[in-house]
Amino acid sequence: MYNDIVLDHFSNPRNVGEIENADGIGHAGNPVDGDKIIIYIKIENNILADVRFKAFGCGAAIAAGSMVTVLAKGKTLDEAMKISNELVAENLGGLPPQKLKCSNIAADALHEAIRNFHGKVQNNLNL
Repeated sequence: MYNDIVLDHFSNPRNVGEIENADGIGHAGNPVDGDKIIIYIKIENNILADVRFKAFGCGAAIAAGSMVTVLAKGKTLDEAMKISNELVAENLGGLPPQKLKCSNIAADALHEAIRNFHGKVQNNLNL
């Protein structure tokens, strides 16, 4: 059912865990099947220096969380905002149609983490 890339990212997920004092945190979920992903980001000079995730869900959701961190790490914030759920699935070598909805939350969580960071920066500027 899953290809070797998906199985590898599911069995050996990259960048798992939290970042203490993260600059941004994003949550996304799929209420239909219960999958949830949390993305933590650390930013240095407008670059995603570290990206980590925690996931609760099926193999596709875990693999997508792993892949989005690989794709985002080292990117500028603007570049990371261009990472789409479709790009994540494509880099995983494709997913079975019934599992696409499971992976469609990884990039959403990344984008939410970046928006969370921008909100914190804006709040600090308003102080």
